[in-house]
Amino acid sequence: MSRELTVGVAQLGPIARSETRAEVVDRLFTLLHEAHDQRVELLVYPELALTTFFPRWWFEDEAELDSFYETEDPGTPGTATEELFKTATEMGIGIHLGYAELTADRHRYNTAILTERDGSLVGKFRKVHIPGHEDHEPHRRFQHLERRYFEESQEGFQVWRAFDGIVGMAICNDRRWPETYRVMGLSGAELVLIGYNTPLHYPPDPTQDPLQAFHNHLVMQSGAYQNGMWVVGAAKGGTEEGCELLAHSCIIAPSGQIVAQAVTNGDELIRARIDFDMCRNYKETLFDFDRYRRPEAYRQIIERKGPVPPP
Repeated sequence: MSRELTVGVAQLGPIARSETRAEVVDRLFTLLHEAHDQRVELLVYPELALTTFFPRWWFEDEAELDSFYETEDPGTPGTATEELFKTATEMGIGIHLGYAELTADRHRYNTAILTERDGSLVGKFRKVHIPGHEDHEPHRRFQHLERRYFEESQEGFQVWRAFDGIVGMAICNDRRWPETYRVMGLSGAELVLIGYNTPLHYPPDPTQDPLQAFHNHLVMQSGAYQNGMWVVGAAKGGTEEGCELLAHSCIIAPSGQIVAQAVTNGDELIRARIDFDMCRNYKETLFDFDRYRRPEAYRQIIERKGPVPPP
């Protein structure tokens, strides 16, 4: 029996700070209807898809900061996304959506949620690798205060059986770390969904600015190839509140090849028909973990956090 799935990426253009949830959801709806017309079965929205990327500002007003977070899971009755998820279920489309989560006990997470085609919850993922800084640095053209506004996940990387395959999630900076893909690969992941909001300018080292698109694809393509999995990258792009964001949403095969890629930096749908069984070409040959991995040779990976040079 074939295990094929039509996956769509709903890339978003910039979201203004003044844009309301309702206005953003209208844009998500437009992409959902386009996905339905193209027979998409799983639609992947980016990281923090409901608001502007608010960590670029220093907030002292707690109420203003709270306004960017969701206190209920997207799709829950009474939320701005209730009808979006309801409509997706009626269309037979699963949804992956990134958002800022504020829990009842005041914990803040950069989160993504995944639902199946019948609307059932597959899983929730909280970002593991939180980049940026915690302190006020007003000299920057824009700030990157994720480490002030979000906690690191203590749950790590998980995978779920869904869409007739094994699916995992990661968010933005997680995609840069090889451990992200390997941990899920060791749980049999065949498809990993990644939303991101990546600035083109990197203040700590501007020499990396011209390489942002290259690095973005490099890490996801290598993760896909080295673990025999499909990788989907869903971006926000364009100039958002003066900050240029990387677009380049893509769908990557287990071979490491890009099979679909966005060609704009605005709201755009891309799609591809993926075959989970293609993962076996790599999982059962070159990257047959049972046969070739040498965990005893990799002890430093879990025993050390930072590098320890030889004496």
